[in-house]
Amino acid sequence: MSKEQSAGKRWHRLIAIGLSAVLLALYARYEAAWFLGFIALVPWLLLLNATKSLRSVALSSVLMSAAFVAAIFAWFGAAIGNFTGVGPVGATAALLLLAPLMQGQIIAFALVRELVGRRYESLVRALSGAAAWVAYESFVPKLLGDTLGHGLFPSETLRQSADLGGAAGLTLLVLLVNEAIATAIERRQLGPRAWGKALALGAALLAGTAGYGVLRLNALQTPPTDNAATLRIAMVQASITDYERLRRDMGAYAVVRHVLDTHYALSMSAIRDHDADVLLWSETVYPTSFGSPRSEDGAALDREIQAFVDTVGVPLVFGTYDRDDQGEYNAAAFLEPGKGLLGTYRKTHPFPLTEHLPAWADKPWVRRLLPWAGTWQPGNGARVLPLRAADGREVNVLPLICLDDVHTDLAIDGARLGAQAIIGMSNDSWFTDYPIGARLHLAVAAFRSIETRLPQVRVTTNGLSAIIDDTGKVQVATEMGQQAVLTAFVSARDPAPTLMVRWGDWVGRAGALFLLGIVALTAWRRISARRPVHSEDPAVFEAAVLSAPWRAIAAALRVCAGLGLAHLAFDMSQSIGWQVASLSQLWWFAASVLAPLCIAWAIEHAFKATVSINGSDLVIDQRRQRIEIAVASITAIRAWRLPLPHSGLQLVLASGKPWAQGFVLNRPRALQRLLTAAGAPLVNEDAFSAKWNTLAENNAAARSPRLDNALLKFGLFPLLPALAAFHLHQFIAFGGPFGEWLTYGPAAWFGGLAIWWGAWSLGMMLFAAGLRVLIETIHIAAIAFTPAKSAEIRDALAWFARLAFYVGVPAWLALRLFSAN
Repeated sequence: MSKEQSAGKRWHRLIAIGLSAVLLALYARYEAAWFLGFIALVPWLLLLNATKSLRSVALSSVLMSAAFVAAIFAWFGAAIGNFTGVGPVGATAALLLLAPLMQGQIIAFALVRELVGRRYESLVRALSGAAAWVAYESFVPKLLGDTLGHGLFPSETLRQSADLGGAAGLTLLVLLVNEAIATAIERRQLGPRAWGKALALGAALLAGTAGYGVLRLNALQTPPTDNAATLRIAMVQASITDYERLRRDMGAYAVVRHVLDTHYALSMSAIRDHDADVLLWSETVYPTSFGSPRSEDGAALDREIQAFVDTVGVPLVFGTYDRDDQGEYNAAAFLEPGKGLLGTYRKTHPFPLTEHLPAWADKPWVRRLLPWAGTWQPGNGARVLPLRAADGREVNVLPLICLDDVHTDLAIDGARLGAQAIIGMSNDSWFTDYPIGARLHLAVAAFRSIETRLPQVRVTTNGLSAIIDDTGKVQVATEMGQQAVLTAFVSARDPAPTLMVRWGDWVGRAGALFLLGIVALTAWRRISARRPVHSEDPAVFEAAVLSAPWRAIAAALRVCAGLGLAHLAFDMSQSIGWQVASLSQLWWFAASVLAPLCIAWAIEHAFKATVSINGSDLVIDQRRQRIEIAVASITAIRAWRLPLPHSGLQLVLASGKPWAQGFVLNRPRALQRLLTAAGAPLVNEDAFSAKWNTLAENNAAARSPRLDNALLKFGLFPLLPALAAFHLHQFIAFGGPFGEWLTYGPAAWFGGLAIWWGAWSLGMMLFAAGLRVLIETIHIAAIAFTPAKSAEIRDALAWFARLAFYVGVPAWLALRLFSAN
């Protein structure tokens, strides 16, 4: 390659990255430009598609990460520089150097996308890249919790889908639409049909998301019919900043005196003019520890605050410090008139390197290097506390302090604990000269209300304080530097749990599972390519030969079992965590699922037969009879239109009428070939039979007699986690592994074990049913669009399901236990 060509490529790379950076800057900074998010990455994606080497892809992704930080977070570098004294230029330069670490999802996206694109088509490449992006953001903590989906906050309709997949789900949407547009541009020379498919897919994603948003908005805007208790919460934004400078100028006590007097005056105004039921002050407004004073002056100020609350007769929530033997915490204190301190919430996520140093980095030389680093310790997670008015009205609230509100899991935990609203407290004074930071922080905080459908009141030191409803709409907000009182009406209303509340922040984990599936599929393809192919058809087939009445009975029993399982799934979905909530559910499982399945199996077993060719006859051998049908009289094999109790077929005779009985048979194509070889004058299959016979044949080929055995899957395997859970239960409830036996006897002990076993069996059956629905949906699509590869796809899906079932569930359980500890 000539120097001119090499220089031209470098300029092409820089132009593409620069154009994407400009579009991203507009997308992040201006609300009206939110739609640019769907094209912002297109120039860079076209560059990646034209790049052939992995090294060049890695270089482009590193440059893109720096451009991303420069476009969206330049203000952050300047703000940090001013806060630490390093200066805007030095801090911004450090930020750009750290960009590959701060925005590592961009590098993961590009590398995974390139590697997968070498083996798979563009759709799988796009899905894999997007999965890598959200998986990285899920498993690698980001300082500000940012993700591309936050930029869609100005779209009231699109952002509603965050209650399904959070901001990460919107990030997936942005990435996939960008991929669709880039693919369409690449295929523009191939004609409308080629590029139209990509655009149609992108449009369908947007339309589906928007349609869901419209439905959710209509549902949420329906006025409530209950008379829930409502509190007026007054937020006091005093706009007093730069405590350190004030301490130098006025002295520590004078600063606290000034802060408190200002808040007292504004609070009295809130009670007098707004009839406030509750007062809310911002983060660290009382810059010392409340309840554990360091001096007599501190003790006097503590008593003064409580006396103020007692005098006005209104509860107060305010930012302060808290202390214990482990250290000091950034905290929110809940004071009640006449009762004192109700409780304290400790900030779970102190800001790294400024408020907190992790234990491994908390060394003397590090503190000399970072003199501004604080000593606060992280709190121990979400806590829900009540706000109580003097007349007994009460609302349960989840306090979040500053950086807490960029962490989805905290809000979800609070919703699960019974929160009815979120109260946010932040000291955004370091955003004073960079209001874009305050706006982005407010938008990110608003996503917590969408994900949980909890309204939110958010007070800051000097802006932007806001009232946010359950759709994420900022109903009213203060300005930066404004001294103001903002009053919100918050009701004691329990919203229906959203998918995010039920499943947690699941999109990133699903992305990781998708990538593991791609890895497994690639490995399976390599193994399959080396594996000898056995194409011999069996000479004898096992089948169940059913008359129409017996088939109807068996089919009805299996439908009953399916409906019973669906009812249980719906019933369990109403409780957070998809858990067995009562013994009645297990009885229902036994009566409506297990019993019908056992009876259907008994019917099919009773009519079990072997099917073979003997000379010129098709021979059907059952226990008490032998049926012979002349091969020459069989003209067609027709798949059952309704595949119940299983996939099956009907023989069509020369008379044009079907044989009186049908076959439950999982190898219709093999039987067809055997009949043809024996001289049967079979006509071509109709389209329906061709597809369903292919489906049955692929399913039979993919089945593992051992791993897919129902007794192993739903009997023996669930016993393993059941034993572990039962063992733990015995220790917790009875103090030892046989505590229940010693207390109530062996019957009670074995009965308890049976309940745990039944619960896990039910859970595993529901999980397997969900996997089967997903697998067959993909399988049917594969038969329709790529019939030649459908058997390979079905086999790969079967192994994916086995991995998810036998490996994924124990891994998930171990992760849950590890997280709990």
